[in-house]
Parts: sequence; C-alpha cells; structure tokens
Amino acid sequence: MKTLKNNYKNIVFPFLWKGLGIGFLLILFSCNVAPQAIDYGNEACHFCTMTIVDKLHAAEIVTQKGKVYKFDSTECMINFMNELDTSTIKLYLSNNYTEPEALIDATTATFLISKNVPSPMGGFLSAFKNKEDAVQVQTAKEGTIYSWDELLNHYKD
Repeated sequence: MKTLKNNYKNIVFPFLWKGLGIGFLLILFSCNVAPQAIDYGNEACHFCTMTIVDKLHAAEIVTQKGKVYKFDSTECMINFMNELDTSTIKLYLSNNYTEPEALIDATTATFLISKNVPSPMGGFLSAFKNKEDAVQVQTAKEGTIYSWDELLNHYKD
C-alpha cells in the first residue's frame, strides 16, 4: 500500500505541477499589454479602413486587456476614441515624426499641426517625442504646437 502511495506521488504530482506551471505561463503571456508592430501596406486603419502606409503618422491604441487598434493617423485614433470606453485604454501611441515607425507615448508627445506637413487624413497632424523637435519643424514649416490635452480639446471643437 505504501509503495502504491509513493508511486502515485512520484507520478501524479510532477505532472500536476508541470500542468499548473504551463497554465500559469499561458495566462501570463496571453494578457500581454504592449504595442504591436504595424505591417505597413498590409494592415487597415481601424477607424477609416484605409491601408496604413505612412510610416510618419500611424498610431495605435492598446487596451487594458491587450487588444490593439491600429490607425493610419493620430487623427483617426482621436476620432475612434469617441467609439470606445476610454477607461479601458492602457496606451495611446503615435509614430514619432523624426523617427519613422517608432511608436511613442501620445500622452507625453508634442504635436504640430502645419499645413506644410501633410498627414494621411488631411489633418496635417504630426507627433514628436520631444518639444525641441516639434519647434524645429515648426520653425521650418510653420504651424501650431499642442500637448496631448490641448490636441484633444482642439479636436472637440
């Protein structure tokens, strides 16, 4: 009887622990809240359904649960916010104008609206990781600089 009990422990418990470990890892990795690379030329904007091709102006929203919405421009991302419960959003991301394809935190970015810097949806809106870069482009191309909150208020009007 004792041998049967010891064999049971030696056989069943290792499988049980491995199963629990694998289950935990699956749960951990299935809830990955992170940006995803945009497949330019192949993915469509979640808001306007245009193909995302512009590597300077694309944007993403990542929800608390890890769902990613991709956009061809920050304008589309802002317009889509009206269709989504914003309390479920973890990340707002925009491409950095000075570093194509690099997604930056839109809530801390500096934005420039300049008629001399076209964007996919005609909003002439570009995002910059730091204000110095935005001011430099503004000096050359004119336009108005906005913070994230100022930009959201601008689009409400």
